[in-house]
Amino acid sequence: MPVITLPDGSQRTFDHAVSVLDVARSIGAGLAKATLAGKVNDQVVDASTLVGQDARLQIITAKDAEGVDVIRHSTAHLLAQAVKQLFPEAQVTIGPVIENGFYYDFAYARPFTPEDLAAIEKKMEQLAAEDIAISRSVLSRDEAIKFFKNLGEDYKAEIIASIPANEDLSLYTQGGFTDLCRGPHVPSTGKLKAFKLMKIAGAYWRGDSSNEMLQRVYGTAWGDSKALKDYLHRLEEAEKRDHRKLGKTLDLFHAQEEAPGMVFWHEKGWIIYQQVEQYIREKLRVNGYGEVRTPQVVDRSLWEKSGHWDKFGEMIFTTHSENRDYAIKPMNCPCHVQIYNQGIKSYRDLPVRLAEFGSCHRNEPSGTLHGLMRVRNFVQDDAHIFCTEDQIQQEVSTFIDLLFEVYRDFGFKDVIIKLSTRPENRVGDDAVWDKAEAALELALDNKKLEWRLQPGEGAFYGPKIEFSLKDCIGRIWQCGTIQVDFSMPGRLGATYIAEDGSKQVPVMLHRAILGSLERFIGILIEQHAGTFPVWLAPVQAVVLIIADRHAEYAAYVQQILEKRGVRVKIDLRNEKIGFKIREHSMQRVPYLLIIGDKELENQQITVRTQKGEDLGSLSIEQFSDRLNQAIEDKK
Repeated sequence: MPVITLPDGSQRTFDHAVSVLDVARSIGAGLAKATLAGKVNDQVVDASTLVGQDARLQIITAKDAEGVDVIRHSTAHLLAQAVKQLFPEAQVTIGPVIENGFYYDFAYARPFTPEDLAAIEKKMEQLAAEDIAISRSVLSRDEAIKFFKNLGEDYKAEIIASIPANEDLSLYTQGGFTDLCRGPHVPSTGKLKAFKLMKIAGAYWRGDSSNEMLQRVYGTAWGDSKALKDYLHRLEEAEKRDHRKLGKTLDLFHAQEEAPGMVFWHEKGWIIYQQVEQYIREKLRVNGYGEVRTPQVVDRSLWEKSGHWDKFGEMIFTTHSENRDYAIKPMNCPCHVQIYNQGIKSYRDLPVRLAEFGSCHRNEPSGTLHGLMRVRNFVQDDAHIFCTEDQIQQEVSTFIDLLFEVYRDFGFKDVIIKLSTRPENRVGDDAVWDKAEAALELALDNKKLEWRLQPGEGAFYGPKIEFSLKDCIGRIWQCGTIQVDFSMPGRLGATYIAEDGSKQVPVMLHRAILGSLERFIGILIEQHAGTFPVWLAPVQAVVLIIADRHAEYAAYVQQILEKRGVRVKIDLRNEKIGFKIREHSMQRVPYLLIIGDKELENQQITVRTQKGEDLGSLSIEQFSDRLNQAIEDKK
């Protein structure tokens, strides 16, 4: 008589083994209809799974994250079934769930076309409408190999052959289609109601470039049509906001093959970069940081002592001179320890806060490079705090306050916090890691912040708190971090004289707010769709004349505004005013200052915003005051 305990603590007793779906039926017909799977003692299983012992059970529906994963897994099988019906000679290989969807790789004699993709999606819709039951069966490894070889599915048989001989394998069947899979899956194809095929790409069999090229069909699937529609809308918005396209349209930056993963900043893009850097520099100054500068090329021995050479060897660009190996700096921390080590430090000198806009190089794989978001050369708003153990809580707390202040100024209010703990590949003993992890956890709890645990995701030298931003279309960007490091200072000989006269090793806090400036600017471009707040806009105003006779006064307006610190341009072209307004609006200039006969006579300017709002006629001083207020308010 199994006793089933539900998430609300209530219990149901049955006199026989009972399926997840039967339990759902006992609760209500509506829940039974919505059931996709179950979670028995924290393990997600098919709705048909029998429970014969006392167990905890959660009914999984499309409203649950696990339910959406099951839908995506089952939709991958639906895709494979549709392909086999339309292209019987195609062979199926693997089809996993990925972020926001799924893919399936196929071996087929010719490339799939966009028309094929549309036909496959239509067939999937037909199969879903048929509400075909999905059932699970179990075969031994050798039986499964024979089964798929008889179907002509050589790739699937090869996958199974790599599995240990003593393992039984589960197969799922829907209609005339059977696939190898661990599951779980939805009870029938009728549960799959919100999906769309997205694109076709090439993929090597088993990810090995020496193997044959397969065709990968990507799709997305969701719990309902609204979620699918929202996702497709986010994709459209992301396409409009693509920082690479806007970077070209707005003349901000470019990249080229001669310098892969490196940025060529144009004048307007560099203005934005400088504004971001200068803003952070001032925040660091008033918060007690000393700005330093360290070499780009440093002897290999330092990176071996710090542990970076062993952990990041393949990511480090190297050079050689006079029988010595050098690393092109991949990060700043070991160099900051060298500055700290100059001169004897007392406990009274701590904390020591060293900041650097350090240019770093990392040999990222070429296939991962992506505009400003993933580069090989980048600058971090990097800083390291050398302190005593007793000072960790205060330093972490102060840093968190500064971080939230900065994010608010840049327009980000939704911050996601995660605590990443010891990875498998690490330096330092467990006692040190226990101490470091407890320090960060206590700092978060003392601030009464919500956070999630990320086991095993810490840096090799210490645990870290990660701060991620949610942008205006719901995407998550990991930016800020603070890490507690009990290991590196000792490895590199950092010490201080304690109050009792003994020599102690300081704790080192690694911290950044923006992370990579390049990446953060890419995020800003996409967050604002290129329409920056006034304080960041590379050109804050453009003076437009209606006729040549207004040119002299326009130059005077430009001169006065420049003296007041406004980034202002002048457009004296012999073009219609409407054309110039449209052009500069497309370039996302916040303010358009129009001068005609009336403005010349009254020594004023007519002010129009980039969004088309008419602010009327203002004096130069009135406009300047308005703009400065917008800058001060970070609008």
